[in-house]
Amino acid sequence: MREVRLSRFERVRGRLRHAYESGRNSVRQARTDPTGGAGTAGHPAVPGGIDAPGEVGVASPTSPGPVAAASATVVGAAPPAETHHSTSSRDDADVPHALRIAAAWSWRLIVIGVVFWALLRIVADISIVVIPLAIALLLSALLAPAVGWLLRARFPRSLATAVVLVGGLAGVIGTLTLVVNEFIQGVPELSKKSSEGVRQIQNWLKTGPLHLSDSQLNQYIDEAQAWINNNTEKFTSGAVSTAATLAELLTGIVLVLFATFFFLRDGSRIWRFVVRLLPVAARWKVDDAGRASWETLVAYVRATVLVAFIDAVGIGIFLVVFEIPFAFPLAALVFLGAFIPIVGAALSGVVAVLVALVDSGPVTALIILGVVVAVQQVEGHILQPLIMGRAVAIHPLGVIIGIAAGVVLAGITGALVAVPLIAVLNTAVRRLAARTVPDTPPDAVVVASKAP
Repeated sequence: MREVRLSRFERVRGRLRHAYESGRNSVRQARTDPTGGAGTAGHPAVPGGIDAPGEVGVASPTSPGPVAAASATVVGAAPPAETHHSTSSRDDADVPHALRIAAAWSWRLIVIGVVFWALLRIVADISIVVIPLAIALLLSALLAPAVGWLLRARFPRSLATAVVLVGGLAGVIGTLTLVVNEFIQGVPELSKKSSEGVRQIQNWLKTGPLHLSDSQLNQYIDEAQAWINNNTEKFTSGAVSTAATLAELLTGIVLVLFATFFFLRDGSRIWRFVVRLLPVAARWKVDDAGRASWETLVAYVRATVLVAFIDAVGIGIFLVVFEIPFAFPLAALVFLGAFIPIVGAALSGVVAVLVALVDSGPVTALIILGVVVAVQQVEGHILQPLIMGRAVAIHPLGVIIGIAAGVVLAGITGALVAVPLIAVLNTAVRRLAARTVPDTPPDAVVVASKAP
């Protein structure tokens, strides 16, 4: 009988000991749990270590019982502090949520700004390489359709690239030769008419509303000559520095030619190599964004060439009708200036207005000015939206800001490259931010993922 009582006592003692050990284990687990303590089955924990709304540290119905609660009380475990769902620290929870968000944005923007500044410094240091490569990309986008036509005619790739590149160079050199020859032939006559125009201006200053005397005119002329004499050294030093960079200019031209040739011939292989350097999970996204950006660049360059040609023909016709000298060179200047959107053709048109003023008088100059303004309106409201379309649609404010930033950073080359760069980045960011996933990855990505 005594042995039966002892066995019962041992069983009760074992049960109590088991409950005590279970309570200690639950308290230890609550202390070491990084989420602030997880609830038991049927009673899940909520963030911040709160087992149920309005209850902190209360045992769930499936917990070992009062022993566990007593054990938690004996050990002295303090209930976890309630924090905001966006932070894991009580100190951070004391900071207003709006201030935490502003601080998070601030340091991230600072990091992005520092990285962007570093990239600009690197590009400035190696501009002799970056600028020719950018020009080569633009030329490749312009000549790529011609290479595609020859490839479809079963030309070898290297031969098709060489034919297109040599033909493009011949066209550029021939145009420049015609422009230079016409300028050389017409400069004496234009110089004579310029002198007559200056005398007319002097007469107008004396007889016009200003009523300047000969002594005042001579004073202003002497001041202008003194300014030129004082700044002759600056002009000379600039010419010397320009001559010193002749080797860099020749190097840049050679690099443009070689880069354009290889971009046209091996562009797809170069792009696959770049994509292969990325993680496999990101390859299809980058490949899709890169190909869409290239299509945007091709569309931009082709549309810009067409718009520039229309501008040059429109202004050139009126220059011929009014018998303005240098009609062909001025039209070529308008064509080249139109590659800088909005402002390029307008500035080159001003040169045509000045030549008309010197050669034919103010009435003809006003007519040419009206023609230039009309052509700009047609370009901005009809040609640009119709030809470029939605693929490269950029707000005029973005175009102006991009051109201004490009001029500040890289001069004329920056103004030339700024707008296509903005168009390409716009397309790339939109594609990378898209949430659509293709059914099958592109061929280039498949090849890249299988490559060693």
